[in-house]
Amino acid sequence: MIWGRRDSDVRPPSVAGESELLGAVRVTAHEACDGRWEALHRLVEVLLKVDALGDEVVARSALALVAGLPGLVVRLDGHARSEPWYAHYQEPATRIAERFSTVSSGPVAMVLASMHRDGRIREPAVAAMVSRPCPEVMPFLVLRTADWVRPVRDRARAGLAVLLADDPGVFLPAVLPMALRLDARLRAGFAVTQAQAAVLAVTEQVWRGVLGEGGRRERRFVFELVLTQGRLRVPDLVTFAESDPDVRLRARAAEAACREAVWTRRLDVLQRLARSVRAEVRVVALTGLIRAGKDADVVGHLDDDAPLVRAVARDAARRLGVDVRARYRTGVEVGEPGSGAIAGLAETGSAADAPLLQRLLGHERARVRAQAVRGLRLLDAVVPGELAALVRDPSPAVVREVTAALRPVAGALPPDLPWELLRDGRAELRRAGYRLLRGRGVDVELRAALLLAVDAHPRLAERGRADATRIARDVARTTWRRTPQPELQVTGAEHAELVALAARAAAALGEETSQQLSGWLASNHPSG
Repeated sequence: MIWGRRDSDVRPPSVAGESELLGAVRVTAHEACDGRWEALHRLVEVLLKVDALGDEVVARSALALVAGLPGLVVRLDGHARSEPWYAHYQEPATRIAERFSTVSSGPVAMVLASMHRDGRIREPAVAAMVSRPCPEVMPFLVLRTADWVRPVRDRARAGLAVLLADDPGVFLPAVLPMALRLDARLRAGFAVTQAQAAVLAVTEQVWRGVLGEGGRRERRFVFELVLTQGRLRVPDLVTFAESDPDVRLRARAAEAACREAVWTRRLDVLQRLARSVRAEVRVVALTGLIRAGKDADVVGHLDDDAPLVRAVARDAARRLGVDVRARYRTGVEVGEPGSGAIAGLAETGSAADAPLLQRLLGHERARVRAQAVRGLRLLDAVVPGELAALVRDPSPAVVREVTAALRPVAGALPPDLPWELLRDGRAELRRAGYRLLRGRGVDVELRAALLLAVDAHPRLAERGRADATRIARDVARTTWRRTPQPELQVTGAEHAELVALAARAAAALGEETSQQLSGWLASNHPSG
């Protein structure tokens, strides 16, 4: 088997377990992304099995799985020089050194040797990768351009520069993710500079391909470069601003499109982007309309759903002498109130406007009810009795707003209401009850946390366990603690209930936290 042949010349794999081996690479690669050194060691072992198979198609497929995770490549490089490789688990390093040769080594042996602890092995491995290049080994070559040994580093840099100059369309997509990943590392600027030069040299088809299929970092990097070079026209920028999934790229494209539209008096572009469904795009477009002297067009966005858009519209309205507060009042009183008009009234009104919002607490639309509750909270016009009736609203959004409004006045609520909510069948009501019990003393918080720690809802249970653990840490006696321990002021019945709740939640809390709570409760018995 000659590893340097083209894919079309390589015979089909003869090993029946090829697909299982690639599946093992995929599984161990994802385990190694977040796992400890044992998971990385297992990945190395699987890669060595791939190399022993002797099939270039399988080898390159396996490397593609690893190279597709730049963070894993960096971790694997660090693991290659960690203690397990040259102490208890030094066998992989020895086998890699034995399997690698500059004449017949396959891609897997080359990349593993390029991460070897010994620079005398890394240098010929780099030379082999440069002489028999393929996109799958490029991330590993990029790593070596920041190598701490100068001969290794210089050889890798020379090879990377030549490869990117000769065929940037093939190698740039493979180089760019790792180069950007290493940007902050010492001696890593060379790879980024070469990637930048390659982006500027490639054809439009290549850089548009990266913009269409690359990761977030790569797309932002390429976008900024081609934008600086003036390669993106206004229609391109409008398309990016309206439909790109990356919010930062959308905002950047909208800014560039609107700046060009202001300079060239393309009001149609500004008006189109002002109607975008993206708030960050509308803000930039309205700012452009203001610079173009079209304040009247901007005032129409006073009741926009986005706070920043409303602020820009109010700025234009003040210059035109428009009574913004009256506009918002009219929008709330007449017809079907929009959530933007309700929010705008809360931002510009006073407590005198509270009756307008109180009328909306029974509105049929949940979004209107939620905005009305939020508006009353912002106007500091919360009446606990009125909002307490809404705490069991069918809409989770309304429940969240009511809970936020009632928290500062939770003492005025019926004492049993939060506990009833904490035992309700709806998860959002249990969350509301828990939030209303916060800040009422360590005994109340501990009781609520222990109840929530065994909740059926995973996120609520996680919140309860975290708070119970925090309380346990606070009450644990230590020699360095300067603040006094929280005092547990409960009756005998309440103490017994806490002990029972702690016992029920022991499995969820873990042994250490459970023991800390049990010891603290035992030392704070009311009769003690």
